[in-house]
Amino acid sequence: MCTLCGCSRGTASIEHVHRQGAQADDHQHGHPYDQYGHQHDHVHSGKDVHHAHHRHDGHYHVTDHTAHAHGGGALVDCGADSAGLKVAAMSNERLIQIERDILYKNDRIASENRARFLADDLLVFNLVSGPGAGKTSLLVRAVSELRRRRPVGVIEGDQQTSNDAYRIRATGAPAIQINTGKGCHLDAAMVAQAFHRLPPLNGGILFIENVGNLVCPAAFDLGEACKIVVFSTAEGEDKPLKYPDMFAASSLMLINKIDLAPVLEFDLAKTIEYARRINPKIEVLTVSARTGEGFAALYAWIREQGAHHRHSVEDAMR
Repeated sequence: MCTLCGCSRGTASIEHVHRQGAQADDHQHGHPYDQYGHQHDHVHSGKDVHHAHHRHDGHYHVTDHTAHAHGGGALVDCGADSAGLKVAAMSNERLIQIERDILYKNDRIASENRARFLADDLLVFNLVSGPGAGKTSLLVRAVSELRRRRPVGVIEGDQQTSNDAYRIRATGAPAIQINTGKGCHLDAAMVAQAFHRLPPLNGGILFIENVGNLVCPAAFDLGEACKIVVFSTAEGEDKPLKYPDMFAASSLMLINKIDLAPVLEFDLAKTIEYARRINPKIEVLTVSARTGEGFAALYAWIREQGAHHRHSVEDAMR
């Protein structure tokens, strides 16, 4: 298990598609992901304490359930003596250093991805959400309509199965599946490898559908233009307050299943207020992947991002 988020090493695989005609029926097999495998470490103090999980607010949770650190302080075993506290403090410093090393490596590869995307004039969005928010249904509708105007491709992230990639390919768009095994997020190296297996998308859009998780993906830059956080009316108005890092890292909040809002007595104004309490600059759109409500506004937002992106490309070429 890596100290940053608990993902296990060497279990992820990236689908390799042999194109022999219809994409939905392509034969594929997984390639193990180990080129940039996560670092692994164990932390020991007065008790059996392993694998702290980082959050940006400085709060660490430990699987032993007896140790906590707040505000960047030491990992404290509530039953430890002074010697145990000293060991825990040293362990916390080591955890922070390992976390920095992992994120530094990821950010370096993300920068390479971003340069590659920029060279291809490719607009890249990282879609994040909890499980069941409707990311894939939203993507199926968006991809099937956007691909009429420009190239569109998708990188799918799940712990297991290629179900979502099959659903995207049924629209006629190319998709590559990454299975992370026990991993809880995509990282920049996985995206780099998957991108090489997609056909050229110059001048188009690449959607990266991250693993369903509103915690760890917030910390990992993939080289995207921006993150889009998706959640549904069924998940409750206080989602931004419960998962602040993700909403702080996202440029757009898509509230899906808006057609269910009257039945669920969903308070839209309160949700937006909570989100902007965390991120005053976040933009908000309401959509329904089932009915298509709000998708015209989403496409207008994407066109606006595309215009900003083209200016970036022009500036880079000067």
